[in-house]
Amino acid sequence: PYRQIGTTCYVWNLQGAGLEAQTLATLAQAPFNKIRFCVFPKHYRYNENEPELYPFPCLAKGSSQWLGSNKSEIRQGWRFDFDRFVPAYFQHLDACVARLCELGIEADIILFHPYDRWGFSTMRAEQDDRYLRYVVARLAAYRNVWWSMANEYDLMDSKSMADWDRFFRIVQESDPYQHLRSIHNWREFYDHSKPWVTHQSIQRSDLSQVSLWRSQVRKPVVVDECCYEGNIPMGWGNISAREMVHRFWLGTAHGGYVGHGETYLHPQDILWWSKGGVLHGESAPRIAFLRKLLENSPVTGLDPITGVVNALPCAGKAHEFYLIYTGVSQPALLEINLPEGERYQAEVIDTWDMTVTPGERYSGRVDIPMPGKAYHALLLRRVQ
Repeated sequence: PYRQIGTTCYVWNLQGAGLEAQTLATLAQAPFNKIRFCVFPKHYRYNENEPELYPFPCLAKGSSQWLGSNKSEIRQGWRFDFDRFVPAYFQHLDACVARLCELGIEADIILFHPYDRWGFSTMRAEQDDRYLRYVVARLAAYRNVWWSMANEYDLMDSKSMADWDRFFRIVQESDPYQHLRSIHNWREFYDHSKPWVTHQSIQRSDLSQVSLWRSQVRKPVVVDECCYEGNIPMGWGNISAREMVHRFWLGTAHGGYVGHGETYLHPQDILWWSKGGVLHGESAPRIAFLRKLLENSPVTGLDPITGVVNALPCAGKAHEFYLIYTGVSQPALLEINLPEGERYQAEVIDTWDMTVTPGERYSGRVDIPMPGKAYHALLLRRVQ
């Protein structure tokens, strides 16, 4: 059984040996069992450094002499030979995936993205296709690989919907092991019902919609980006740790999976969401608490369940396990409808303080006392 508890570190793999080792050490102690990151370098605020290597060899301006791939050799006026690869760059990517595999962490490989100053997002179609086949040929043998066609695909104006469909088909046809495949949006959803999509990778802050997205497409929902815990100026990167934890529980109670990210200002611009390093926030231990609970839930996962409680999300397995989350509501009493003739042990969960308080055993239509505080959950496990 696998319950996705993911995080995002877009280019942790391109930061040099010291910082990469620190990121891996952090992951070894963190609750995350999946990490999203890019094949290509990224150009964005807080991420303006050059990588130590480039995926393609570079040609000097006005010259026919290839400069290789080391950043110290690159000069103003570079251009890349997108028809040739730099094996050392991809060997390093292989090694990063292998290290994650040793830690039991899935590598959600982002194949394209729009945050680019090198031209990697605007290659010709035949270059895109050659690149995809090369990456899949290298990485498909690792058991912990997922494929993400793009991060925020709808910001890449140089690609059409037909291009994205073609990319999916190339990856699907080139991968003998059929790893998971999806694509990440900015605003507009890709049509996740297409047969080559295995799960929905979504960017949205409203986690109450998870059960709707599940029912519309009937494929697993992974909200890979629900905003990030942090304090940067951008609204997508300054929610509180409590809000991050709330969104994890809300997405879970609606039958989905949620992704973490962290964006605290740093004097050297080492923000976890992009470069990795260490975690500074307060959400990770509480996400670990949720993961432990999920590891003791039904092996087939949690489905949205209606009719057990009014106006609150409930997920679980009928006649076995019910998880109800109060969110911002603060009921002192919950009206619960359990199956007649079955008895359930109640546990009241404080999602922030990470406590579990055993309650009574219940059956049928009952009123169950609650603390009258927000961000609590009620867990009901069948005992007979």
